[in-house]
Amino acid sequence: MLFCWYGCWTPRNTSEFIFHPDGLYDTEFPNINSADYLEKAGNSIRLLNSIAYYKSYRFPADLKITLKEIDRNILRTKVEAVTYFNNTASGTATVIYSDNSRILFLTCAHIIDFPDTIVNYHDQGSGSPRYVLSLAVKETQANYVTDLPPGEDLQVLFLDKVNDIAVLGRRFTVYQKDVIPVLPFKWGKARDLQWGTFVYLLGFPRGYKMVTHGIVSDPRRKGDGSFLVDAPFNRGFSGGIVLAIRDGVPNFELVGIAKSAAAEFQVYVKPPDNFDFSLYDQQAPYTGPLFLESRPSIQYGITNVVPIETVTKILNQHKKLLQQEGYDLTPLLK
Repeated sequence: MLFCWYGCWTPRNTSEFIFHPDGLYDTEFPNINSADYLEKAGNSIRLLNSIAYYKSYRFPADLKITLKEIDRNILRTKVEAVTYFNNTASGTATVIYSDNSRILFLTCAHIIDFPDTIVNYHDQGSGSPRYVLSLAVKETQANYVTDLPPGEDLQVLFLDKVNDIAVLGRRFTVYQKDVIPVLPFKWGKARDLQWGTFVYLLGFPRGYKMVTHGIVSDPRRKGDGSFLVDAPFNRGFSGGIVLAIRDGVPNFELVGIAKSAAAEFQVYVKPPDNFDFSLYDQQAPYTGPLFLESRPSIQYGITNVVPIETVTKILNQHKKLLQQEGYDLTPLLK
């Protein structure tokens, strides 16, 4: 007697991803764990804080003085009030050189670029002379990063406003070993990026070290290799590194630094900066002085990137200066 046994059988899809190296930057999400490599990249970035201190001179409304007429004597004898304030900014700095006695950081220029003077004018209407209401002069500025041993102040070695690139250096008072590791990945080519290339971004949005990812749009948009990324951007991410992967993990390459996000500016009316809201009756009309303040409203999802080719070009232009300060970037800039 012949017995036939019937059971349930479910077909199984046995196909799997087959990686084919092509020499191009990857457009797909990494197929293996990349956490260790991202952690190493994160060890080479630091939160950069900058603060500028100003002394402000306010002039009487009836003085009717122009900016060209202001001199030391005017500041000494005609000022109605003197006040002090500061402006602050923060961003991300990446270690590109380190030895036992000095360290070098790469960041965006706008993080540390505060104006030497700030002038406010009386509103006299169009066509009227511009009379100065107040003049603020920058007295000092401090730039600092976290987790550095004792040493000299952080020095701005050069600042390029056009390309939004700055390099800061610092010497240590005593020899240090492996203070902060240099970014362990090679410098790539932003011009090799394509529509849809997958990238990681690391930085300090709102002061928190974070990693995010996105895809490249509009590569080579200005002929210099600059491109856009759809990754989220927030204050503090400026100077953050952008990493692409060429033919799979662990082949990470630095292809640029995050510069800015699209934004719209809105003007607000507000009380003075030192106004104590806890002492104010919110049920009563406010009758105190009012000030205007312009604030950017970030349009998330559009991040502008400085291409690595631009970074390399600017560093080469200042190569002699850096060598004079003891920073030899020859191996990096080959």
